[in-house]
Amino acid sequence: MTDSASAVSAPPNSSTVRVSDRFVTYVHHVCESNQARAALRRGLGLPVERCTYMHRYLVPWLRDHDDQHHADVRRAYYAVASLIAARPRSARDTTPDQSGSESWYARPNLGTSLGQAVTKGVLKENSAESALHLMARQSSDAIHPGLPALVRQLLAGGITIDWAVLLEDLAWWNRSRDRIATRWLEHYFRTASGTTETTAPFDSAEENDR
Repeated sequence: MTDSASAVSAPPNSSTVRVSDRFVTYVHHVCESNQARAALRRGLGLPVERCTYMHRYLVPWLRDHDDQHHADVRRAYYAVASLIAARPRSARDTTPDQSGSESWYARPNLGTSLGQAVTKGVLKENSAESALHLMARQSSDAIHPGLPALVRQLLAGGITIDWAVLLEDLAWWNRSRDRIATRWLEHYFRTASGTTETTAPFDSAEENDR
């Protein structure tokens, strides 16, 4: 892939695939270029205003899909793009699943990934729980700088991350922090304990707000 204008054009719209999933697919495509991947990686943990090298690749996409009223949304897009670009080589072969066979709230969130990390010995139980409880008390501005190290540890340990779910959770964090944090904690404890039920009483309300 080259860094031509066609390389940064947005994918066609699809009524059957969430915008977040389409964005993740787009970033995977862009990251086929070493130059583009390096540019996106330079934004790790940074606010959008300091991500000057990322604009070339994300502005053409976000002009049609971003929520212009919320800076949180734009930062979430930039953060997830940089996290995808910074994946270790062992994790670059994974491709996003957009089959739609699984309901949105059954898909793994960050709590699920941390639970998997505990069961596989990638993280200690107290470390994973401490990270979740700390994030539950923080604003997105405090969470973003710490995500690269946490995500890198998960990916290096062979733990997969559903980037589209992470994107939407980060975008909504400051408006629905308690609800999202509760969902992360519920999925963490279900996964770490081997319980697979994924029903959550407030998920449908949050989904209706999106």
